[in-house]
Amino acid sequence: MTPVELAPAFFLAVVVILLACRLVVLVAGRLGQPPVVGEMIAGVMLGPSLFGLIAPGISADVFPPELKPVLYVAGQIGLVTLMFAAGYEFRAHAGRGLAGTAVAVSSAGVGIPLVLGVGLTVVAHGHVGIFVDGVSVWVTAAFVGVALSITAFPMLARIITERGLAGSRFGSLALASGATDDAVAWIMLAGVLSVASGKAEPVLKAVGGSVLFVAVLFLLGRRLLAWIVTRQGLGADTRILFTVAMLFCAAWFTDIIGLYSVFGAFCIGMAMPRGEAAERLVRTIQSVTQVVFVPMFFTYSGLNTRFDVFADPSVMAFGAAAVVLAVVGKFGGCWAAARLRGEPASVAVRVGALMNARGLMQLIALNIGLAAGIVSEELFAALVLVALVTTVMTVPLLSLLDRQDARSRPAEEAHEGEEPVATMN
Repeated sequence: MTPVELAPAFFLAVVVILLACRLVVLVAGRLGQPPVVGEMIAGVMLGPSLFGLIAPGISADVFPPELKPVLYVAGQIGLVTLMFAAGYEFRAHAGRGLAGTAVAVSSAGVGIPLVLGVGLTVVAHGHVGIFVDGVSVWVTAAFVGVALSITAFPMLARIITERGLAGSRFGSLALASGATDDAVAWIMLAGVLSVASGKAEPVLKAVGGSVLFVAVLFLLGRRLLAWIVTRQGLGADTRILFTVAMLFCAAWFTDIIGLYSVFGAFCIGMAMPRGEAAERLVRTIQSVTQVVFVPMFFTYSGLNTRFDVFADPSVMAFGAAAVVLAVVGKFGGCWAAARLRGEPASVAVRVGALMNARGLMQLIALNIGLAAGIVSEELFAALVLVALVTTVMTVPLLSLLDRQDARSRPAEEAHEGEEPVATMN
């Protein structure tokens, strides 16, 4: 397709995406799910698993193959601005005294699912058709382990913000742990891609580049952002322009070093100065892009998902086992680590529930693996199933915990109000 032909195709696809996402978000909202879950489900529904199955001809007209790269790039705009706002919220609400516990929780949340994922894939070798010819079983196993160890940090941040949990102990701890978890997971993913390519350059670039990025941001970036926000005489449009330019520079750099653009955006958000002017700037940048561009990434992922592969019982069994091990490893591991660090049971179980969601970030990793040629369609679908199940279960589980606390609180208060009964010896 020529650019002249591609432009109207893009506009039509965007209309379909936005309307479908809004419809599914409304339905998901009635079921107690946050908007990001509805957008994620809508993305899968617009792919070959539903829309392409029911109306293949219309689906091909609305989403021609030439459109997929455009949807991918447009989706990155939404992801970058979403993570920019998440980084700003993280710094605003992260409490002190969380560092040690956050490291323990994120270590368990990465290590245990990683081991379980590798073990599952090695056991499945020779029995389940999820492997790509010419790709080492250990590369595939390592990729599955990394995929299971990822936390859906943008979704986690969005749930915490939407439910007003940003200032709570478990909300701040989950944000700190999720950020650490994903930073480690993305470095490990760079290592897997390095091994798969037979070159050491990707992992060296990721580690060295991240050190350089943090140093430049700490020494220069913070001052430049403060100047943009507080400089007298700068108009609102100019402040937005300069901030977006810095945001996209950070996204570009972290993308080319293999840590992905969302982490550069998250760091820029953390480096933003505090104050009403900065908050207004963040909200302005995020408002339209989050509504319009984030759904495009979910649709791009949905176009790569084929649930018909589950017609093979062995693939279905692998997907189900991956879901179980993902929940046991992430939820159980993070809960246990928080408890061992002395956190109350109510905090530990909520941190485990929040960290268990894979959603957006796992979809990003899967698309990278698919593009690198180390992930088959069958493995892609199985791990999308993990992302869907662990993401959808998060909010209902948090709501259940809230209801249990609400029921137990009056009983505890009544018990505390009882007069002690005197006994005679």
